[in-house]
Parts: sequence; structure tokens; C-alpha cells
Amino acid sequence: MTGDGDDGWTAAVRSRLALGRLLPLGGAHDGAWIAEQAAAAVLRRAADGVSGMALGKLRIALADPGPDTVPQVPPPPSALPPGALRIEAEAEGTTGGESLPAAVDGLRDALFAAAADLLGLAVTEVDVRVTGLLDAPRDPSARVGPDRRSAAVRGPVAEAAAAVPGVAHLTGALGAAVHSGDGHVRVEIAVAPGHRALDVAAAVRAAAARAADGGPSVTVLVTAVELP
Repeated sequence: MTGDGDDGWTAAVRSRLALGRLLPLGGAHDGAWIAEQAAAAVLRRAADGVSGMALGKLRIALADPGPDTVPQVPPPPSALPPGALRIEAEAEGTTGGESLPAAVDGLRDALFAAAADLLGLAVTEVDVRVTGLLDAPRDPSARVGPDRRSAAVRGPVAEAAAAVPGVAHLTGALGAAVHSGDGHVRVEIAVAPGHRALDVAAAVRAAAARAADGGPSVTVLVTAVELP
């Protein structure tokens, strides 16, 4: 028999696992991370616009899993250290349209562009592996979207973060939307459509630092990017 506490712990674990890896957003000085699930949703939307390819499995990880780069602020629990990233994608070609090599190049370019222009990920490698051929493209509408659960806005730091342009709402995948302690603040957000995730995170860091007492360091975790 389990109690409410066990149910809450189980829900927290499921929520954390659903986020995937916590990827560095920007560099060591940016103090921002993004959930792999959130980043993947943006990349998949970009891939939908590539003729002749149907994106399958997608993985984002450090390009060089060597010595860790030390972040300038405390990272979220189990987050990857700052560093160059690599996208590994599996895709199937679709009949008609461009030649397969041209479609692969188009998919690679689209993933590179979305990672940099829409998110702010420091992606240096995109590896596309063709796993087969399809008679017709898959229906992208059947995909599961990112978790868009919002968290309550309480306190001056939360209010300041929620008011930043580009913040859709605060989230609480790792607990409270604003976690404070030992001279540090972590803020969780969802980014609104049409805004670059790294730019919004930088603005939230600045707003939270101004609103917090005692001049703490600030980390921002993007757990969702809402799509148009």
C-alpha cells in the first residue's frame, strides 16, 4: 500500500524522466539549460518542412564527452555541462520530391538552423542516418507535444520572471518554479512561440537577479518551448 507521499514521488520521477537530458543552452557563462524533450519538439517541427525526409529517432548529446567545462552558475540536477553538442537523427526517405542525398542535406541544414536560430544550442555536428524508405510522409500531427503544465507565480522573483517577454509561463518539472537556496536561484520557464530560447533565458536571468534579495546567482531551465 502506498501513501500520498509515494504518489507524489512517483509523479516527480516520471516528470523528470519525461524531460530527457538537460542540455546546456549557450555557453558556460549563459547559466541556462533546456530539456531535451523541449529542444526536440522544435527540431522536429523544423524537420517537418524538409521535403523527402521523415524524421525518426532524435538524440542530442555532448559532441565531446571529455573533461567537463565548468559552468559559471550551479547547474540543475543531473544537467550536462556546457559544451558543443551533437545531434544524431534517424530518418526515412519518402518517394517523390528531391533526391535522397539532397533531402539528407536539407534535413541536416534545417536541424542546424533550428538549433542555433530558434533555441541557441551550440550544435557543431548533425549526423543523419537513413534507415529506410516510405511510400508517403508520416502525419506530424500525430506526435505528442511538449509538457505545457504551468506553475503558480508566487513571490517577486517569480513575478519578475513571468513578466519577461517571451515567457509563456513558469513551470515546475523539478519542483517549485523558483527554487532558492545557498545564494542561488533556479527558475523554470516555458518559452512562448516566436522567441529564441537562449535570449528569453538571458532576460529571465537578469530580471530574476534584480528581483532577488542578496544578489544570488541565477540559473534558468527551459522545460518547454511552445510551438506556433
